[in-house]
Formats: sequence, structure tokens, C-alpha cells
Amino acid sequence: MTKIGYVSRMEGLDALRGFALFGLFIVHMPELFELYWLNPVTDPLQKAVHDTVWLLLAGKAFALMALCFGVSFFIIMDRSAQRGVDFTGRFVWRLALLALMGLLHGLWYRGDILEVLALMGLLLVPFYRVRSNRVLLWLAVAFMLQPLMLVQIVAGLLGAEWANRPPGYWNLSMSEVYLHGSFLDTVRINVVEGHAQKWSFMYGSGRLSQIMGLSLLGMVLGRIGFFARPAQFARARHIGLVLALLVAVLLYFVREPLAQLVPASATVVVPRALAGAVLASLFDLVMMAVLMLGFLWLYHGPLHRALGLLAPAGRMTLSLYVGQSLVFVPVFYGYGLGLYASMTQLQAVLLGLAAFAAQLLLAHLWFRRFYYGPLEWVWRAGTYLTTGVPFVRPRVPAPPLRPLREGEGGTG
Repeated sequence: MTKIGYVSRMEGLDALRGFALFGLFIVHMPELFELYWLNPVTDPLQKAVHDTVWLLLAGKAFALMALCFGVSFFIIMDRSAQRGVDFTGRFVWRLALLALMGLLHGLWYRGDILEVLALMGLLLVPFYRVRSNRVLLWLAVAFMLQPLMLVQIVAGLLGAEWANRPPGYWNLSMSEVYLHGSFLDTVRINVVEGHAQKWSFMYGSGRLSQIMGLSLLGMVLGRIGFFARPAQFARARHIGLVLALLVAVLLYFVREPLAQLVPASATVVVPRALAGAVLASLFDLVMMAVLMLGFLWLYHGPLHRALGLLAPAGRMTLSLYVGQSLVFVPVFYGYGLGLYASMTQLQAVLLGLAAFAAQLLLAHLWFRRFYYGPLEWVWRAGTYLTTGVPFVRPRVPAPPLRPLREGEGGTG
């Protein structure tokens, strides 16, 4: 039986990934795992809670997760290359396993992102052969600028009929089966409608292009040692944080006025809407940079110990991500507790904070006894087609007892 050794971790990268997982979860909770869109809130307080979460985390946490995916891709490929092993074929197989887990997860929750990351990871593989970081960065920028949307905006303004057709995802709607159907009804609609709707949104909203750009950026950051040698990039992180903050503030105020400058009429409405979508996407990316650089500044500074507590969650992101929906989809959906009808946005956020604290505690306790999260171990074992991947940590034997020397004892 093949034995696969345990691989040491970069705690800072794990902590950042744990932070991304936290952000994703705190978005999913007031979103009621997508049921929010069937009945958006109108109460001022609840709307303020929702809008605050969306401003700070929606789209940003997802983007940060995609960037971390690119970093992890480079680390896996590079460590194998350093041993003289071409990991390309095995990594493709690894992505196939991730896609399979995503397909199974998507039966339960249509918003699954594992399948999406698996496909984009497959497209990422050829770029590992590109040696020029400058070329990779230009490609990353090109993908993040939403080139397909930009082409459609220009074509729409020039009068092209195809470019003035509303994207398919604009007409997507949540089925009330999620509110009142049985578990089997939910699975059935996830297979029949939910899967196609997810991909329609990912493509039409530019998420696929964004993920590709962020994954390439993550690969470059991994290649230059941005996370492996943090002290070397301290000054760059500080300058980047200031610049990102300034650009984020600027985009927050000018994105809507800029979109309004795009001509629109009764028959030409798509270009302006797409311009707003591109600008919103850029705002999300810049805010993601603020979150990432701000997190790293605090992690490598005054809050190192506090933010380091997130590292165990980052080491078992796959298990926790799937576990979150396994627990909370039945909490909100009709076949379970059906709390979509009564839980407020504030309650959902507070419940999310408490639930993530419990997940952190679970992760800390788990890694006292195990090397990998449960799904992480399955994924790694499946990648190498062996059960020889270490899972349970060996117990440290207690030191042998020795007789007390004179003067060491006492009655206390």
C-alpha cells in the first residue's frame, strides 16, 4: 500500500482561507441559502443589515476564495515539480473528484461552487507552463475586466440585435418548491432547473471570467512567494492596502454615475445595465483586495494570534463548506424547519456568527486528533488512489514516572 506523507502548511494562507470561508458563510446566512430572493426585506433595519453584509462581503468573499484556489494550485504543482514529478495528470484527476463532490453537493444546495472551481481549475492547468509572471498578470487583468461584457456593450451601442437581448440569467427565478416541497422535490428541481440556472448565472454575470482572472493572480502570488515570505512583501502590502482603499471609496461613489453615462433608450437597455455590472464587479475586486491586504496586515501585526485562530478552518474549508449547507439548508427550506418565513436578517447574521464560532471550535478540536478534515482526507486519498494518506495523529505517550527526590514533594 502506497504511503503519502503529511504536508506542512502555510498558516497565514490557511487563516486567510478561513476568513474567506467565514465571509462566504455570513453572506449565505442572511441570504437564507438563496431563499431570500423569493421575498426580499423592506423593513429599514433588516434592509440595512442585509445591505451592510452585501457591501462588505458579497462577491468579495467568493473572489477571495477563488484567489486562494489559484495559490493552492501553484503550491501543489510546484511542490511536485521540486521532487521532479509532473503533477498535471494527477491534478486533472483531483479536479474531476472535486467536480464529482460538487455535483453531489449540488443535489442538496443549488448554489454549490465546488463544481465551478473544478472547471476553472481545469482551464488554469495550461497556464502553469507560462513562465512569464508579467504575461500571467496581464491575462489576469484581462479576464477580470469582463471582456465578453465589454464586447457586448460596444456591440449593443452599435445596434447589434444579439447584444441588446437581455442575458438569460436576468429571467431566472427561485422556485417555490424550495419553500413547500419535500426533500425529493428539492433534489429533483436542483437536478432539472437549479444546475442549469447556476451555470447561466455564473456565465452571464461574468463570475467565470472573474474566477479565471483571480486564479491566475493567485498563481502568480504563489509563484513570487507572497504568502511564503511575508516579511519580504510587508511594504508592498501596506502600499497596496492604501491604494485599494482609495480606489474602493472612489468606485463606491462613481460606479452608478459612470454607468448612467452609457446611452440608453427603450430598445437599447442592455449596454447600460452591463456597464453597471462591470463596474460593480470591479468594485467587488477592489474590496476583496482591501479585505485581503487588511487581513494580512493585521495577521502579520497586532492581531496575529487572534486571526491565527482561523487557520484550522482554512485547513478544512471543503468539509466546513459542505457541512454548512448540510446543516442550514434544512433549517431554512420547507422540507426542514422552514425558518425562511420567520427569521429576520439580523437573526440570521447573529446565528451565522454563533455557528461559525462553533465551526472554529470543532476545527481546533478536530486537528488535535487528525491531520486532515474528513473530506480533505477523502479528496487527497482519492487523488493518489490510496488509503495510505495519514489521517489519525499518533498519540504522544505520557512521560515515564520517576521517584520523587527529597524536597520535591509536599503537603500543599
